[in-house]
Amino acid sequence: MQAPAKPPKLSAPIDLDRVRALFADPARVAEADFLRREIASRMHERLQLVKVNPLRVVDAGCGTGPDLPALQKSYPAAQILGVDTSPAMIAAARGQAGKTGLSQLIGKLLPAKSGIDYLCADMADLPLARNNVDLVWSNLALHWHPQPDRVFAEWHRVLKVGGLLMFSCFGPDTLQELRAAFAEVDLAPHTLPFVDMHDFGDQLVEAGFAEPVMDMEKITVTYDSADKLLADARALGGNPLQTRRKGLLGKQAYQRMLQGLEKQRRADGKLALTFEVIYGHAFRPAPRVTSSGEAIIRFDLPRKPKK
Repeated sequence: MQAPAKPPKLSAPIDLDRVRALFADPARVAEADFLRREIASRMHERLQLVKVNPLRVVDAGCGTGPDLPALQKSYPAAQILGVDTSPAMIAAARGQAGKTGLSQLIGKLLPAKSGIDYLCADMADLPLARNNVDLVWSNLALHWHPQPDRVFAEWHRVLKVGGLLMFSCFGPDTLQELRAAFAEVDLAPHTLPFVDMHDFGDQLVEAGFAEPVMDMEKITVTYDSADKLLADARALGGNPLQTRRKGLLGKQAYQRMLQGLEKQRRADGKLALTFEVIYGHAFRPAPRVTSSGEAIIRFDLPRKPKK
């Protein structure tokens, strides 16, 4: 008798087709690259504290590929594979790198070699072999997937024993000012209900990762105008929820939302937008049981003394 499948753990009712549509135009999201680059820089600082020498690296949710050269610089002998669910992002990444053609991708999936290539795929369903990757890197991509537990399980599958996962994503206090302003209009969700750091830690353990390290910081970006604040919020991706309000806000409702933002102006006259940034890293440990459920017991033989 087959055991019943576990029900999916939805972080939110995110429409993946909507996510692909929101990221179908790289120019639309480019204005928010300043924040992605800042968080990537802070991730690299954390990565330097971990002693790894990967030969195969996957950038999950690579976008237009700005993190790939930095990863290649850190690990010049490594094979770097940028993965994104948006064909437009992958096309832009290839174009920026001056690479074209399928042969580069095929070469990447064959035995290891240094270089950068690209793959359009879902983070939770990678067309890569098991135990195939030394480092999975993911910058501000995880919160766009409705089932982060599936993503963690897939990252665990492709990582080698001892392989490292390092990621960043937004936490619950992100865009809190914008949520408060839209609450002046209606009760519809206008931003993602981002997952708590501790829940991600639990999911990592459940996926099989060893002793995950989670930390968080808040970054505040200030604006002179509400229009610029809203433009950056849209450039970060927008609202892919299936439960989002359908249709545009009316003129009066839009003005109430703007008034809600204006009420939050700080003493220095600036509008603020908060980003709770979650950072996580964890290793894939050696398995404790076989595929049939039998326990694996390891014995370390004592070293012979040197004569």
